[in-house]
Amino acid sequence: MRLILLGPPGAGKGTQAVKITKKYNVPHISTGDIFRKNIKEGTQLGKKAKEYMNKGLLVPDELVVAIVEDRLNEEDCKSGFLLDGFPRTVNQAKALDKVLENMNISLDQVINIKVDKNVLVGRAVGRRICKDCGLAYHVEFNKSKIDGKCDKCGGELYQRDDDKEETVSKRIEVYLNETSPLISYYSEKGILADIDGQKDINEVFEDVVLALGSKR
Repeated sequence: MRLILLGPPGAGKGTQAVKITKKYNVPHISTGDIFRKNIKEGTQLGKKAKEYMNKGLLVPDELVVAIVEDRLNEEDCKSGFLLDGFPRTVNQAKALDKVLENMNISLDQVINIKVDKNVLVGRAVGRRICKDCGLAYHVEFNKSKIDGKCDKCGGELYQRDDDKEETVSKRIEVYLNETSPLISYYSEKGILADIDGQKDINEVFEDVVLALGSKR
């Protein structure tokens, strides 16, 4: 199973990625993780990426694609993969098509988890993190037993700067603007499956499995 997972910040992609990779026994490939691994191991690609990142510049598409291609050629991707965080633009999607064509393989499905912007903002703004152990809570959906204190270690709960309403709204807006053409691109190819991400976590996963049923 060769898949791409799309969805805005707060849509629950991370949770679904864990479930998908476990059920279909494929590696979860996050571009952020690949960058960190290459930089840590000091690979040629990692060194090049670090040069751009150190200057506060975006890593060029050519380099991002090269790093993803390198990862897809590893042994654990032979039976499939789940790409998360890539592609982000139509240009990257077209470059990925060429990579896969050269490997004589193709995508099975693009899963697009859809959640209303207002719901996404509410999810993020209500999130609270323990300063000591990093456990996550939510002021509405997953409250701590003692207000402002972590159930596990008693640490203080706080709101991250990137979970504040203005920041969250901007991040979601950027995502929607970037990916709208990408969603159309894969829809025209007939491999896009829209999934309602506002349902219960397990219901969302059931819908993902149903969408992938005919692809197995």
